Amino acid sequence: MLQMENVNVYYGPIHALKDVSLSVNEGSIVSLIGANGAGKTTTLKTISGLLRPKSGAIRFQGQDVTSRPAQDIVALGISQVPEGRRVFPAMSVQENLEMGAYRRKDKEGIAQDFENVFKRFPRLKERRKQMAGTLSGGEQQMLAIGRALMARPVLMLLDEPSMGLAPLLVREIFEIIKDINANGTTILLVEQNARMALSIADKAYVLETGRVVLEGEAREMLESDLVKKAYLGG
Repeated sequence: MLQMENVNVYYGPIHALKDVSLSVNEGSIVSLIGANGAGKTTTLKTISGLLRPKSGAIRFQGQDVTSRPAQDIVALGISQVPEGRRVFPAMSVQENLEMGAYRRKDKEGIAQDFENVFKRFPRLKERRKQMAGTLSGGEQQMLAIGRALMARPVLMLLDEPSMGLAPLLVREIFEIIKDINANGTTILLVEQNARMALSIADKAYVLETGRVVLEGEAREMLESDLVKKAYLGG
Protein backbone atom coordinates (compact mmCIF):
# COMPACT_ATOMS: atom_id res chain seq x y z
CA MET A 1 0.00 0.00 0.00
CA LEU A 2 2.77 2.45 0.96
CA GLN A 3 6.43 2.55 0.01
CA MET A 4 9.17 4.99 0.97
CA GLU A 5 12.43 4.61 -0.93
CA ASN A 6 15.66 6.31 0.14
CA VAL A 7 13.88 9.37 1.49
CA ASN A 8 16.01 12.26 2.75
CA VAL A 9 14.47 15.15 4.69
CA TYR A 10 16.17 18.26 6.07
CA TYR A 11 15.23 20.93 8.59
CA GLY A 12 17.49 23.65 7.26
CA PRO A 13 21.01 22.23 7.64
CA ILE A 14 19.84 19.35 9.85
CA HIS A 15 19.62 16.02 8.02
CA ALA A 16 16.55 14.54 9.77
CA LEU A 17 15.84 11.45 7.61
CA LYS A 18 18.72 9.65 5.95
CA ASP A 19 17.83 7.29 3.09
CA VAL A 20 14.77 5.97 4.91
CA SER A 21 13.03 3.07 3.17
CA LEU A 22 9.98 1.25 4.51
CA SER A 23 6.85 -0.45 3.27
CA VAL A 24 3.36 -0.95 4.66
CA ASN A 25 1.22 -3.80 3.32
CA GLU A 26 -2.52 -3.42 2.99
CA GLY A 27 -4.41 -4.57 6.09
CA SER A 28 -1.34 -4.62 8.34
CA ILE A 29 -0.17 -2.73 11.42
CA VAL A 30 3.39 -1.46 11.06
CA SER A 31 5.17 0.13 13.99
CA LEU A 32 8.01 2.66 14.02
CA ILE A 33 9.98 2.67 17.25
CA GLY A 34 12.96 4.70 18.37
CA ALA A 35 14.16 7.28 20.86
CA ASN A 36 13.07 10.92 20.91
CA GLY A 37 14.60 12.71 17.94
CA ALA A 38 15.05 9.53 15.91
CA GLY A 39 12.88 10.82 13.06
CA LYS A 40 9.59 9.01 13.70
CA THR A 41 7.30 12.06 13.59
CA THR A 42 9.27 13.47 10.66
CA THR A 43 8.58 10.23 8.77
CA LEU A 44 4.82 10.56 9.31
CA LYS A 45 4.78 14.25 8.40
CA THR A 46 6.68 13.47 5.20
CA ILE A 47 4.18 10.78 4.21
CA SER A 48 1.33 13.21 4.97
CA GLY A 49 2.79 15.90 2.74
CA LEU A 50 3.50 18.29 5.61
CA LEU A 51 7.23 18.02 4.87
CA ARG A 52 8.82 17.76 1.43
CA PRO A 53 11.70 15.30 0.90
CA LYS A 54 14.89 16.61 -0.65
CA SER A 55 15.32 13.27 -2.40
CA GLY A 56 13.77 9.81 -2.55
CA ALA A 57 10.26 8.65 -3.44
CA ILE A 58 6.98 7.91 -1.69
CA ARG A 59 4.31 5.79 -3.40
CA PHE A 60 0.80 5.15 -2.14
CA GLN A 61 -1.32 2.50 -3.85
CA GLY A 62 0.95 2.74 -6.86
CA GLN A 63 0.81 6.55 -7.15
CA ASP A 64 3.83 8.78 -6.66
CA VAL A 65 2.86 11.16 -3.85
CA THR A 66 6.33 12.51 -3.10
CA SER A 67 5.47 16.09 -4.02
CA ARG A 68 1.70 16.05 -3.50
CA PRO A 69 0.25 18.66 -1.08
CA ALA A 70 -1.19 17.44 2.20
CA GLN A 71 -4.83 18.04 1.26
CA ASP A 72 -4.46 15.84 -1.83
CA ILE A 73 -2.90 13.07 0.23
CA VAL A 74 -5.85 13.16 2.64
CA ALA A 75 -8.19 12.87 -0.35
CA LEU A 76 -6.28 9.78 -1.52
CA GLY A 77 -7.06 8.05 1.78
CA ILE A 78 -4.29 8.85 4.29
CA SER A 79 -5.23 10.44 7.63
CA GLN A 80 -2.86 11.37 10.44
CA VAL A 81 -3.57 11.47 14.18
CA PRO A 82 -0.91 13.94 15.31
CA GLU A 83 1.31 13.74 18.36
CA GLY A 84 -0.25 15.50 21.34
CA ARG A 85 -3.79 15.06 19.98
CA ARG A 86 -3.94 18.58 18.46
CA VAL A 87 -7.72 18.92 18.63
CA PHE A 88 -9.34 22.32 17.97
CA PRO A 89 -9.85 23.37 21.61
CA ALA A 90 -12.37 26.17 21.05
CA MET A 91 -14.60 23.98 18.87
CA SER A 92 -17.07 21.38 20.06
CA VAL A 93 -16.54 17.64 19.78
CA GLN A 94 -19.03 17.55 16.90
CA GLU A 95 -17.30 20.43 15.10
CA ASN A 96 -13.93 18.70 15.44
CA LEU A 97 -15.39 15.58 13.86
CA GLU A 98 -16.93 17.66 11.08
CA MET A 99 -13.44 19.00 10.33
CA GLY A 100 -12.31 15.43 9.69
CA ALA A 101 -14.88 15.18 6.89
CA TYR A 102 -14.25 18.62 5.38
CA ARG A 103 -13.33 17.25 1.93
CA ARG A 104 -16.34 14.94 1.73
CA LYS A 105 -19.67 15.77 0.07
CA ASP A 106 -21.60 12.53 0.78
CA LYS A 107 -23.99 13.72 3.48
CA GLU A 108 -25.49 10.28 4.12
CA GLY A 109 -22.04 8.71 4.44
CA ILE A 110 -20.89 11.46 6.79
CA ALA A 111 -23.97 10.98 8.98
CA GLN A 112 -23.30 7.24 9.10
CA ASP A 113 -19.67 7.82 10.06
CA PHE A 114 -20.78 10.15 12.87
CA GLU A 115 -22.82 7.28 14.25
CA ASN A 116 -19.92 4.85 13.79
CA VAL A 117 -17.55 7.17 15.70
CA PHE A 118 -20.09 7.68 18.49
CA LYS A 119 -20.66 3.93 18.68
CA ARG A 120 -16.92 3.35 18.99
CA PHE A 121 -16.48 6.24 21.45
CA PRO A 122 -19.67 6.59 23.55
CA ARG A 123 -17.99 9.25 25.71
CA LEU A 124 -17.71 11.51 22.68
CA LYS A 125 -21.42 11.17 22.01
CA GLU A 126 -22.15 12.23 25.60
CA ARG A 127 -19.91 15.27 25.09
CA ARG A 128 -20.71 16.14 21.49
CA LYS A 129 -21.56 19.78 22.32
CA GLN A 130 -18.66 20.20 24.77
CA MET A 131 -15.59 22.25 23.82
CA ALA A 132 -12.75 19.92 22.90
CA GLY A 133 -10.27 21.84 25.06
CA THR A 134 -12.22 20.87 28.19
CA LEU A 135 -11.99 17.11 27.55
CA SER A 136 -9.61 14.84 29.44
CA GLY A 137 -6.42 13.67 27.73
CA GLY A 138 -7.93 10.28 26.95
CA GLU A 139 -11.08 11.82 25.53
CA GLN A 140 -9.03 14.17 23.37
CA GLN A 141 -7.09 11.20 22.01
CA MET A 142 -10.36 9.46 21.17
CA LEU A 143 -11.55 12.64 19.47
CA ALA A 144 -8.34 12.92 17.43
CA ILE A 145 -8.77 9.30 16.27
CA GLY A 146 -12.46 9.87 15.57
CA ARG A 147 -11.66 12.99 13.54
CA ALA A 148 -9.22 10.99 11.41
CA LEU A 149 -11.82 8.24 10.90
CA MET A 150 -14.29 10.83 9.57
CA ALA A 151 -12.09 11.14 6.47
CA ARG A 152 -12.64 7.40 5.78
CA PRO A 153 -8.93 6.64 5.50
CA VAL A 154 -7.55 3.43 4.09
CA LEU A 155 -4.24 4.22 5.86
CA MET A 156 -4.11 5.84 9.29
CA LEU A 157 -0.90 7.35 10.66
CA LEU A 158 -0.88 7.38 14.46
CA ASP A 159 1.74 9.47 16.25
CA GLU A 160 2.30 8.59 19.93
CA PRO A 161 -1.35 7.74 20.78
CA SER A 162 -0.49 6.68 24.34
CA MET A 163 1.46 9.83 25.24
CA GLY A 164 0.45 11.23 28.65
CA LEU A 165 -2.28 8.66 29.27
CA ALA A 166 -2.81 6.48 32.33
CA PRO A 167 -2.02 2.76 31.87
CA LEU A 168 -5.70 1.74 31.76
CA LEU A 169 -6.39 4.27 29.03
CA VAL A 170 -3.30 3.14 27.13
CA ARG A 171 -4.69 -0.39 26.98
CA GLU A 172 -8.06 0.96 25.85
CA ILE A 173 -6.48 3.04 23.07
CA PHE A 174 -4.48 0.06 21.83
CA GLU A 175 -7.62 -2.11 21.77
CA ILE A 176 -9.28 0.61 19.69
CA ILE A 177 -6.32 0.62 17.27
CA LYS A 178 -6.57 -3.16 16.88
CA ASP A 179 -10.31 -2.87 16.25
CA ILE A 180 -9.86 -0.14 13.62
CA ASN A 181 -7.35 -2.37 11.85
CA ALA A 182 -9.63 -5.41 12.09
CA ASN A 183 -12.32 -3.35 10.36
CA GLY A 184 -10.12 -2.77 7.33
CA THR A 185 -7.92 0.28 7.99
CA THR A 186 -4.17 -0.17 7.57
CA ILE A 187 -2.12 1.37 10.40
CA LEU A 188 1.33 2.95 10.58
CA LEU A 189 2.02 3.49 14.26
CA VAL A 190 4.68 5.64 15.95
CA GLU A 191 4.85 4.84 19.65
CA GLN A 192 7.27 5.33 22.55
CA ASN A 193 5.74 2.35 24.35
CA ALA A 194 7.67 -0.12 22.23
CA ARG A 195 6.39 -3.22 23.99
CA MET A 196 2.74 -2.28 23.42
CA ALA A 197 3.42 -1.24 19.83
CA LEU A 198 5.22 -4.48 18.98
CA SER A 199 2.54 -6.56 20.69
CA ILE A 200 -0.11 -5.46 18.15
CA ALA A 201 2.05 -4.89 15.05
CA ASP A 202 2.76 -7.26 12.18
CA LYS A 203 6.01 -5.59 11.16
CA ALA A 204 8.31 -3.03 12.78
CA TYR A 205 11.14 -0.66 11.97
CA VAL A 206 13.66 0.81 14.41
CA LEU A 207 14.83 4.36 13.67
CA GLU A 208 18.01 5.81 15.16
CA THR A 209 19.17 9.36 14.33
CA GLY A 210 17.18 9.40 11.10
CA ARG A 211 18.16 5.96 9.82
CA VAL A 212 16.40 2.61 9.75
CA VAL A 213 18.75 0.34 11.70
CA LEU A 214 16.52 -2.71 12.06
CA GLU A 215 13.37 -4.09 10.47
CA GLY A 216 11.45 -7.31 10.69
CA GLU A 217 8.46 -9.16 12.03
CA ALA A 218 7.18 -7.50 15.20
CA ARG A 219 7.16 -10.72 17.21
CA GLU A 220 10.82 -11.27 16.31
CA MET A 221 11.63 -7.72 17.41
CA LEU A 222 10.23 -8.53 20.85
CA GLU A 223 12.93 -11.20 21.13
CA SER A 224 15.75 -9.10 19.66
CA ASP A 225 18.56 -8.41 22.15
CA LEU A 226 19.14 -4.98 20.59
CA VAL A 227 15.48 -4.01 20.92
CA LYS A 228 15.20 -5.46 24.43
CA LYS A 229 18.24 -3.56 25.63
CA ALA A 230 17.42 -0.24 23.98
CA TYR A 231 13.62 -0.06 24.08
CA LEU A 232 12.09 -2.78 26.27
CA GLY A 233 13.99 -2.22 29.49
CA GLY A 234 16.24 -5.23 29.62
